[in-house]
Amino acid sequence: MPWPPADPRKHWPHGPHPCSNDDVTPDPDRHVPDPAEDPDAHGRPIGRRLFLGTLGLGALGVATAPWLQRGAESALGALSGQDPTGLSGLLPNGGGFRYYSVAASVPHKGPADYRLTVDGLVDHPRAYTLADLRALPRTRLTRDVQCVTGWRVPGTPFEGVRLSTLLDAAGVRPTARAIRFTCFDGTYTESLTLDQARRPDVLVALRMQGKDIGHDHGGPVRLYVAPMYFYKSAKWLSGITVSDHVEPGYWERLGYDVDAWVGRSNGRTDDPTS
Repeated sequence: MPWPPADPRKHWPHGPHPCSNDDVTPDPDRHVPDPAEDPDAHGRPIGRRLFLGTLGLGALGVATAPWLQRGAESALGALSGQDPTGLSGLLPNGGGFRYYSVAASVPHKGPADYRLTVDGLVDHPRAYTLADLRALPRTRLTRDVQCVTGWRVPGTPFEGVRLSTLLDAAGVRPTARAIRFTCFDGTYTESLTLDQARRPDVLVALRMQGKDIGHDHGGPVRLYVAPMYFYKSAKWLSGITVSDHVEPGYWERLGYDVDAWVGRSNGRTDDPTS
C-alpha cells in the first residue's frame, strides 16, 4: 500500500489516526508507527504477555472504580508508547478516550517552563506563562467530543480562555485571515480561519473533565474547537501565529478536510457537537 494513502480515512487503525496530535480521540495519545519510519512495525510478532496484559488493562479501565480507572489510564498510556502492535490504541480507558500519537515522544511541561506564544500579524506579540493564562477570565463548555473515525464521548466539559480574548489582546492586524497553531511535541500543527478562531466555542483549554489537563490529554494547555472533529483540537499547544492565509495542518496534509465541521465534512453525517 502506498504511503501516505490517497484516502487515509480508509486505512485506520493500520495507517495514521486523525484524532489530534496524538490524541484526537477523546485522547489520542497513541503513536501509530509510520511504515516509512518503522518498516518492521506491522510484521513484528505480538508477545503473549503484551496481548493479555493489554486486554487486561482495557477491562480494568472499563469495569472498575474511578481510582482504578485512573491507574489503568496511566498504565495504558505508558504501554502505548512501547506497543508496536497498535492493540493498546484500540482499548478505551476509563474516560472514554483512546491513546494515539504522531510523535515518538513528547516532553513534559509545567508552570516553570510552559510558554504559549502569540505572534505573527499582531501589534502586541506576547508569551504567556501558565500562571498568566490561569489568571484570565474563563469559559466552561460541555459538549460531545466527536472523532472523525467514529467514536464519540458525550457531555465532555472543557474550561479555558476564549481564543478570541488572546487575539484581541494581541491586536490583530487588518491583513490577518487565519491562525496557525504549533505544539511542543515538535510535529503537530493545526489551523483555523480568523472567523472560526473568534467563535465563542473555541478555547485555549486549561481544564478537561473537571481537572487540570494532564500530559496524556495534551496538557498543560491544549486547543479545543467544539464544533469540529477532534483532530482540530491540538494537544500540547505552544504557539498561536496570526497569518494572511490558511496553512493546512498535520492531518489535512494527509487528506482530511481543513474545515472540519462535525457532520458536514470528511464524508461524515454525525450529529453536530456545538
